Amino acid sequence: MTLVSLFINWDVSPELISLGGFSIRYYGLLFALAFVCGYKVEEKMFKSEGLSQQWLDKLWIYVAVATVIGARLGHCFFYDWAYYSAHPFEIILPVRFQPEFRFTGYQGLASHGAAIGIIAGLWYYSKKVSRKSIFWILDRAVIPIALAGFFIRMGNLMNSEIVGLPTELPWGFRFVHSGMPDPMTPRHPAQLYEAICYLISFAVLMHLYWKTKAKDRQGFLFGMFLVLIFTARFVIEFVKENQEAFEDAMTLNMGQWLSIPFVLIGIYMIWRSGRKIKVKN
Repeated sequence: MTLVSLFINWDVSPELISLGGFSIRYYGLLFALAFVCGYKVEEKMFKSEGLSQQWLDKLWIYVAVATVIGARLGHCFFYDWAYYSAHPFEIILPVRFQPEFRFTGYQGLASHGAAIGIIAGLWYYSKKVSRKSIFWILDRAVIPIALAGFFIRMGNLMNSEIVGLPTELPWGFRFVHSGMPDPMTPRHPAQLYEAICYLISFAVLMHLYWKTKAKDRQGFLFGMFLVLIFTARFVIEFVKENQEAFEDAMTLNMGQWLSIPFVLIGIYMIWRSGRKIKVKN
């Protein structure tokens, strides 16, 4: 058996069901599943702490809205501002006006923008609903969010998007539907790498929440989330194709530059949570 025969032909249609002009895509299904599973995880945590169902329901409304808005704005501002600065209405409307009017849906979501949006949404939640420190709710929200990241990256895999660089490794994927000029070239399944890292991060955070006293160190779980998720993102970017042409001239791509502040904030939050306990003691 030759090495080439071990490559994986990823010839999966992004559409689960297609009937005429109507279709259900794997990405949309996995995106919805991310919120359903995340809600169930959070529900168990809230019940264990005797917190109200009303708090939980409002939390996921805030998270859902903040995720979509933050991810959309993050893509427009960080990755394609040259286009959207000239077409501002297309930032909020799911259409294209040029060269002809066309319904496009919201194409383009950025995880770094989603992270910023979620933090902003949870800050507002902490002021209006829980009336606790923002770090209290961040520590509890980031655990299911890590799981949601797993589902979303699996959705990217089903869409054959965010593909990796060419590779000779035996688990390289040929992304037949990627739209790349060389779809039969084996590439790193970067989406799968990230999905696995996010699932491991979720498992680590769940262990810390349920089996240790980490949740008593306010800000610790949030810091761990940032370090785990964005360190993985930074490293995996080295084997990913750049998302936009302007990144080709950069030493580090946009995803890596945006990850660095999150990792540093995470390290600071871990240090801060330990320091506060020492001061109290």
